Amino acid sequence: MMKTLLLNPPSFDGFDGGAGSRYQAKREITSFWYPTWLAQPAALIPGSKLVDAPPHNQTVEDVLQIAKEYELVIMHTSTPSLTNDVKCAMAIKQQRPEMQIGFVGAHVAVLPDETLRENPAIDFVCRNEFDYTCKELAQGKDWNQINGLSYRDRNGNIHHNQERQLIHDWDVMPSVLPIYKRDLDITKYFIGYLLHPYISFYTGRGCPAKCSFCLWPQTIGGHQYRSKSPEAVGREMEEAKAIFGDKVQEYMFDDDTFTIDKHRAIAISEHMKRLKLTWSCNARANLDYDTLKQLRNNGLRLLLVGFESGNQQILDGIKKGIKLEVARKFMENCHKLGITVHGTFIIGLPNETSETIEETIRFACEMSPHTIQVSIAAPYPGTELYQQAQTNGWFSDNALVANSGIQMSTLQYPNLSSAEIEDAVEQMYRRFYFRPKAIIPIVGEMLTNPQMLVRRLREGREFFSYLKDRRTQADTKTPSVVGG
Repeated sequence: MMKTLLLNPPSFDGFDGGAGSRYQAKREITSFWYPTWLAQPAALIPGSKLVDAPPHNQTVEDVLQIAKEYELVIMHTSTPSLTNDVKCAMAIKQQRPEMQIGFVGAHVAVLPDETLRENPAIDFVCRNEFDYTCKELAQGKDWNQINGLSYRDRNGNIHHNQERQLIHDWDVMPSVLPIYKRDLDITKYFIGYLLHPYISFYTGRGCPAKCSFCLWPQTIGGHQYRSKSPEAVGREMEEAKAIFGDKVQEYMFDDDTFTIDKHRAIAISEHMKRLKLTWSCNARANLDYDTLKQLRNNGLRLLLVGFESGNQQILDGIKKGIKLEVARKFMENCHKLGITVHGTFIIGLPNETSETIEETIRFACEMSPHTIQVSIAAPYPGTELYQQAQTNGWFSDNALVANSGIQMSTLQYPNLSSAEIEDAVEQMYRRFYFRPKAIIPIVGEMLTNPQMLVRRLREGREFFSYLKDRRTQADTKTPSVVGG
């Protein structure tokens, strides 16, 4: 077995675009998800080490010092951070030319040939679901025999091996939680709407929904939800409690749609209640009252829900599969049951206009989830949205993120410019949060919990600093041409 380093490399200051993040940009407040995509192969490879540089404030120099002890380096990358990540790979290669270095992630899964041709420092990329591809690399298996691998041979020729089958027996997949304990400092991971410290991980992959913008199902995870049995998850949570004791305040099931199988979700929630663990998960805004009630009774605290837009035409256009009236009823039930909701919205999706942006802002204020995240539509390679943007000429000259790591709009429409999309983000945040209905619950949290008081004050400073940086970025960039 080769000594293997799984690396989420240093990036933009505060950038949460690598490892497990769905929104590959710098956040409004300090936010770091766990490196779920790298932790699973780390759990499969004996003697490996997982390094998640951004939350641990590790520099390229720190990484170079660590990499000296290893023979194989597998790095996670993203579309916005690829150039930066390649520089890190080049530094490792320069230090030790015989080092084998490969990339994983959605970008290289979709563009393996381009990635290898344009970046000589990269020896291979692992396509699609890459856990066992990484394990076979670490085992020293001949590269031409490894499914799901694209690589450069000694003569500089690029080869693409046949696809690897998706993993269906998830019960045999080892838990990532011992890897978190061994290699990560859980106090370094913050998410504004989750209790601290929290832990997030997958109990399965894949999402049956067909949302045109969503990255992971279209590039790595697929549209079939493949998951661990409730019994296996129950054993894993027993292990979690034994490892972390009372240190962890909340467990986040980060499966794309954890509640898609309601009976399974309820069965897992019963284990959480038995173990007296607080938990949260991703959900769609169509979960029925009875299911919500059972989950709430079994320790559910928060649901992370993608509402995306307050305009039905936009939702239909992105194949969201949710009706606004169903989402309204869902939120009514959550309020009734005392379930906290973090709602995510996207500005700049196809058919967006200044009028539909106004509808979305009003919809968010009407629904009044506890907190929101407002993202800009990001057409990542491999998604249907990317193909639509290419076909219709919607791309602006902007990068997906600025040099600061702040997300920018790379889309523009005949009646809506990139600048207008970006301005709408700040407008939506201000109009949502500067309402008594939003402020009073947050102040209530601060008054009843000293830790939350300190945390919310820090987040408030970071939030206003983020808005200032966004305005500065908008003022200094070259205006984009509308249309085209």
